[in-house]
Amino acid sequence: MYWNRLQRTRVRARALAVQTDVANPDSVKALFAATKKAFGRVDVLFNNAGVNAPGVPLEELTFEQWKNVVDINLTGMFLCIQEAFRTMKDQNPRGGRIINNGSISAHAPRPNSMPYTSTKHGVTGLTKSASLDGRKYDIACSQIDIGNALTEMAAKMTKGVPQANLEIKIEPTIDVNRVGEAVLYMAEQPLDVNVQFMTIMATKMPFVGRG
Repeated sequence: MYWNRLQRTRVRARALAVQTDVANPDSVKALFAATKKAFGRVDVLFNNAGVNAPGVPLEELTFEQWKNVVDINLTGMFLCIQEAFRTMKDQNPRGGRIINNGSISAHAPRPNSMPYTSTKHGVTGLTKSASLDGRKYDIACSQIDIGNALTEMAAKMTKGVPQANLEIKIEPTIDVNRVGEAVLYMAEQPLDVNVQFMTIMATKMPFVGRG
């Protein structure tokens, strides 16, 4: 019991919480500055911030709803990648790893999901560009596409969601801890190895094939 308590204390001492608006450049800079001050360097960035818009018909979507998704899902991810580059290329040893949270929506959209799907297509562009531009700095960039991990956001899958044929069906989900394990696997690779793209999903969800 004493060892477990000591271990938990050590973990808490190595954690840092910084409230950040990823769509605000100054807020992102403050996040990285605080992280570097606390730990001396940045080895891994997991770009996980994301939101969705209400699932309404395209013609009913407001500009504000569209912009909010773009600002957080795409611009926010760009700002974090940019600041990670600035930090990782100047530290010693140089380099680091960036893992972007994409989505299988970039490959197969759901009905009434244009803002989310469009930004996730953009995430793939960010991933490929950062992977290329990061080579000279020993920065590896990869992307994980997640399908139906059981979080608060995905709880609706267990009650039924619209399908491509306009039917409402319950979809299988997976334990979100499996996603955490996948991200950890990607993060633990040496910098001369990169899991460029990974898809983790419920085996029986309606993604591969016609729906």
